[in-house]
Amino acid sequence: MMKYKVNDGCIGCGVCEATCPEVFTLVDGVAVASKDPVPTECEGSAAEACENCPVGVIEEA
Repeated sequence: MMKYKVNDGCIGCGVCEATCPEVFTLVDGVAVASKDPVPTECEGSAAEACENCPVGVIEEA
């Protein structure tokens, strides 16, 4: 099962949350990934959010 994590350096731009709100949310101005595995139907949008992070701080966990 796929999971993601957001490393230090997030600038809180909201791209990930806009792309895949089922997995990513903004908390106190930075992105946080769900601790739960990515639902199968969201795997594509979660991967897109990871790829489109402008500072490259999202990675598979």
